[in-house]
Amino acid sequence: MPANEILAVLMLLSFIALVFTGFPIAWILGGLAVVFTALAIVLEVDFNLPMHVDWGYASLTVERIWNNMENWVMVALPMFVFMGLLLDRSGIAGDLMRGVSRLLASVRGGLALTVILIGLLLAATTGIVGASVVLLALLGLPAMMAQGYDRPLAAGTVAAVGTLGILIPPSIMLVLMADRMAMSVGDLFLGAVMPGLLLGALYIGYVVVYGIVRPEGAPAGPSGPIDRAAIVDVARAVIPPTGLILLVLGSIFFGLATPTEAAGVGAAGALALAWSRKQLGGRVMPEVLRETTITTGFIFGVMLGATAFALVLRGLGGDKLIEEALLALPFEPDGIVLSILFATFLLGFFLDWIELTLIILPLVAPVVTGLGYDPVWFTVLFAVCLQTSFLTPPVGFALFFLKGVAPPEITARTIYKGVAPFILLQLLAMTMIFFWPQIVTWLPEQAYG
Repeated sequence: MPANEILAVLMLLSFIALVFTGFPIAWILGGLAVVFTALAIVLEVDFNLPMHVDWGYASLTVERIWNNMENWVMVALPMFVFMGLLLDRSGIAGDLMRGVSRLLASVRGGLALTVILIGLLLAATTGIVGASVVLLALLGLPAMMAQGYDRPLAAGTVAAVGTLGILIPPSIMLVLMADRMAMSVGDLFLGAVMPGLLLGALYIGYVVVYGIVRPEGAPAGPSGPIDRAAIVDVARAVIPPTGLILLVLGSIFFGLATPTEAAGVGAAGALALAWSRKQLGGRVMPEVLRETTITTGFIFGVMLGATAFALVLRGLGGDKLIEEALLALPFEPDGIVLSILFATFLLGFFLDWIELTLIILPLVAPVVTGLGYDPVWFTVLFAVCLQTSFLTPPVGFALFFLKGVAPPEITARTIYKGVAPFILLQLLAMTMIFFWPQIVTWLPEQAYG
């Protein structure tokens, strides 16, 4: 094996080993890039990439990082984060919970269905898993437990629905994927709409069947009259965020605005909604701005480290090595794609979606597209696979968020037991998307031909 490939393999193995140390992932990625660049220079190993500047390969890394920071599309990230956090603090979800639960009170599993419906709307407004899971847990868990729901069902519903925010547009994960893959954000947003709704439908179907099979575990609540006042309350709670979603996504889908411009519109709309509800006073704005800064800084920190890591790995021939290894698998093209997804699913037990998006996706996507598959279809399928990483222990962040705010009687074992059926439902959705690519491609084709 040539010296450059040996260094590439050592670089990958070093990354996997250092992940388990708990050291910040951004520093691991950037540090390994520096160390292996130095090793290549000392060992006089030639890089496989052409030099765009005269003073060496290290400066090429700086140039690539600078290009990332100048990327206009990435400006959408902090504004989408700001929009989601501000809507989270505006009290919209509380009004939705009260109104929709009143409409579904007489249905078995009505509270769980309410959590799913509100979670779908929050997914299209916040796009932040932590905010959605915590909010749904605080609003829905006490009510479901007081009504006698099975604890695993209550915990699993909250955790699973809270993860939809990372998939349903406008998703910060899809924005990041579009940037890494040099794809249209609008294409990915359109492609992810149907899979997101499919997952929501599967969750609803599971709760309905659960209520039929085990009515004592998903009971109906005390029902009141569904009068005009109840319908008006629900309309007042649903119409403003729905209008904001349609404004943001519609401006992107119909070509009226770029994703960055639409994110600015969304942030301004969230400000207007919060102001109209008189929710901008006190510590609301300082907390929202602080959390937006922290979240954005974390994402960009990992992105810069991953940029340096990926560039050095590619220079050492790591991308070619991975491509040759995948193509050497004794499978047909479908088997190679399934192998990639299975490996991603396993990596999701230990790595966050950001690392997998920034490191793994750019390495495997060229192989898949080279085999003739639609890049939008594969990227959305990869995104659905990454969504499961939020539910799979030991690094399922949705599980951590839920455990942090759940009542003491909701143990970790209860949460793991509750999310297991939803993980199976997500695998079912992945299977359907794999065998019926039209679930992803139909909407972009209708919009853009």
